[in-house]
Amino acid sequence: MSRTTLVLLQVLVAIVAIWLWHVLTATDVLPPVFFSTPADVFWRIIKWFAEGTIWRHLWVTLVESVLAFVIGSGAGALIGFWFARKPTLAAVLDPYVKMINALPRVVLAPIFALWLGLGIWSKVALGVTLVFFVVFFNVYQGVKEVSHTVLANARMLGMSERQLMRHVYWPSALSWMFSSLHTSVGFAVVGAVVGEYLGSAAGLGYLIQQAEGVFDVAGVFAGMFVLATFVVAIDGLVSVIERRLLVWRPIAAETRA
Repeated sequence: MSRTTLVLLQVLVAIVAIWLWHVLTATDVLPPVFFSTPADVFWRIIKWFAEGTIWRHLWVTLVESVLAFVIGSGAGALIGFWFARKPTLAAVLDPYVKMINALPRVVLAPIFALWLGLGIWSKVALGVTLVFFVVFFNVYQGVKEVSHTVLANARMLGMSERQLMRHVYWPSALSWMFSSLHTSVGFAVVGAVVGEYLGSAAGLGYLIQQAEGVFDVAGVFAGMFVLATFVVAIDGLVSVIERRLLVWRPIAAETRA
C-alpha cells in the first residue's frame, strides 16, 4: 500500500467518524447537551486559535511533556541497558522494580504536587514515572535478546567490550526502544495533562478542567481534539528521528493475503 493511499484511508476514517457523530447528535440519538456537536467543537477550536488563548496552554503542556519524555526515556534507556548487562543486580532488584511500577500513578500526582509544588516539575515527575518503565523494560529486553551467534562472531573478530556495546548491544536495544517511544509520547502527555487537571494555572489539562467546571461540553471535546492532534504531531516527530537513526535496519517484507 502506498503512503498516499494510507493517508487517504486514515482521513476517510476520520471523516466517517465525524459524520456519524454529526448524524447521531442531529437526530438526538446522542444528546448534544452531553456530546456537543462537531460544528460547535470546530468553532470553539477556531475561536481559541483566533483569540490566541490556546497558545499559552499548548506551550506549557509541550514543555512539560518534552521534559517528561526526554528525562523518562533517557533514564529508562540507560538503566535498562545497565540492568541487562548486570544480571545479578537485575535479579536482586527485580521485585522492587515491579513493586514501584505497580504503584498507581494517579495516587502519585498529589504527592508530587506536595513535594514539588504546582509548577511544571510536579507534572514532569508524573510524566517521567509513566515513560520510564515503558522504555526501561523494552531496552532491558532488547539487550537480553541480542543474538548469541552475533555476539560469538563479534568476539571472534576481537571486538572489545566497548565495541560490543556500540555495534551490537545498542543497535539491538534501539529497535526495542523506539517501539516503546511511540507509546511513551502518549504517556508523557498524559502525565502532564493529568497533573494539570489536578492542579495548575495553565495547560491543556487546566483548559479541559475549567470547561468541565462550567459544564462546557464543547470546550471539553475541543480540548481533547487539540490534545489528540498534539500527541500525533509529537509521535510523527519521533517517527522521523527513528527513520534517521535506524536507517541500517532492513525493511520487513510485506506479505500479501
